[in-house]
Amino acid sequence: MDDAALERSAMRRIGWRLVPFLILAYFVSFLDRVNVGFAAIQMNHDVGLSATVFGWGAGIFFLGYFLMEIPSNLMLERFGARLWIARIMATWGLISAAMALVQGPWSFIALRFLLGLAEAGFFPGVILYLTYWFPSAYRARIIGIFMISIPISSFLGSPISGALLNVTGFGLAGWQWLFILEGLPAVVLAVAVLWFLPDGPREAAWLPAAERDWLERQLRSEAARNTRRGAPAKPPLWEILRDRRLALFAAIYFGSTASSYGLSFWTPQIVKSFGLGNVETGLLNSIPYGFASLAMVLWGRHSDRTVERRWHLALSFLVLALGLAGGTVLSGLGPVVAALTVAAVGVYMLKGPFWALATEQMPPATAAASIAAINAVGNLGGFLGPYLIGAIKDGTGSFTLSLLPLVAFALLSAALSLVPGRAPRPDRGTPRPSTV
Repeated sequence: MDDAALERSAMRRIGWRLVPFLILAYFVSFLDRVNVGFAAIQMNHDVGLSATVFGWGAGIFFLGYFLMEIPSNLMLERFGARLWIARIMATWGLISAAMALVQGPWSFIALRFLLGLAEAGFFPGVILYLTYWFPSAYRARIIGIFMISIPISSFLGSPISGALLNVTGFGLAGWQWLFILEGLPAVVLAVAVLWFLPDGPREAAWLPAAERDWLERQLRSEAARNTRRGAPAKPPLWEILRDRRLALFAAIYFGSTASSYGLSFWTPQIVKSFGLGNVETGLLNSIPYGFASLAMVLWGRHSDRTVERRWHLALSFLVLALGLAGGTVLSGLGPVVAALTVAAVGVYMLKGPFWALATEQMPPATAAASIAAINAVGNLGGFLGPYLIGAIKDGTGSFTLSLLPLVAFALLSAALSLVPGRAPRPDRGTPRPSTV
C-alpha cells in the first residue's frame, strides 16, 4: 500500500474504533454537567434556591474545574489516558448522582464545586488524546465529530430529563431521580474505558503495523516541524503559561463558554416560562441542538477542506451574537426558540475550528499543559455567564435582558479570533481525503 492508501485506511479504522466511544463518554459527561438546568425546574422551589444562587451554584462548577484542569491533564500524560480517563469518569458519576442529596443553597454549591474538581481534565484530556491519533489536517473535523456529543446530549437529553422530572418513588422527587439515573452511567463507562481505550497507537493491537508506522511517521514529522520553529523539547510549566498565545486562546474561549453554558443552564427555564409542561419543555429545548449538531460537523469539515481556521471561528461567533441579540428583542415562544436555535448553531460551529487552531499553534511538547490552560481559563466563562443571567433575572425580572452580556462576550471573541497568529498554519498541500 502507498502512503495515501495507508492514510485512508488508518484514519478510517481509528475514527470508527475510538471516536464513537469517546462521543458516548462525552455525551454522559456533558449531560451530567448541564442536567442541573432541568433539575432546577423543581429543585429551586423544593430546596429554596433563588435565581442568583442557582446561577452561582451552576457556575461554581467551573471554579473547581479551573483549579484542577492543568494538574489533571498533566496526570493524564504521566499515568496514561486509559487509567486517568477512567478515574475521572468514575468520580464525576458518583458526585453527579450525589446531587440528589442537595438540601439547600450550601450543599448545592458544595456538590457543584466538587463535580467540577472531579470532571476537570476530561475534555482537554480527550483533545490531547486525539492528537496522539490524528494529524493536524484531520483535527477540525474529528474534534467537531467528537464534540457533536455536546449538542446531542441536549438534543436527546432534554426530553429524557424532562420526562424524568415526572418520576417519583421511594420518597424521592423527580429532580432527585434525574441526578441518580443520569449519573450512574458514567461509573459503568469508567470500567469500559479500561478495556476499550489504548494509551496510544503503539498499544493498539487492532491497528495494522503498516498503518501504525505511517501514523507515527506523520506525527513525528509534524513534531519535528514545530521543534525546528523554536519549540524547546520540554519547557517548564511557568514558561509554557507565559506564552501570549495561551492568553489569546483562553480569552476567545471565554466568550464561547460564557454563552454556551449560559444557554445550557437557563434555556430550560426560559422555555418553561411560557407555561409549558416538563415533557413539552424538554422536547422544545432539544430543537436548537438538533440543528447545532449538523452545523458543527459540516463547519468543521469545511474548515479542514479550506485549510482555514480564523474566519470560520469569527463567523461562528457572529452567528452566536446574532441569535443572542434576537433573543433580547423577540417575544413569543416561536420567535424566542428560533433565536435560541441560531445562538446554539453559532456556539457549536466554532468548536472544531477553535480547537484545531489551538492544537496547531501549540508544539507537541507543551500540548498537555497548553490545552489544559486554555480550557481551564476559558471555562471560567462558564461561571460568569450563568451567574450574570441569574443576577440580571433577579434584578429585572426579565430573561431577555440577561442575554445582553453574552452578546458582548460573543462579539469580543469574534474580534479576537482574527488577531494574527505567529505559529504556522497547516500544510496547504493536497487536500486530505474525507476518510472520517
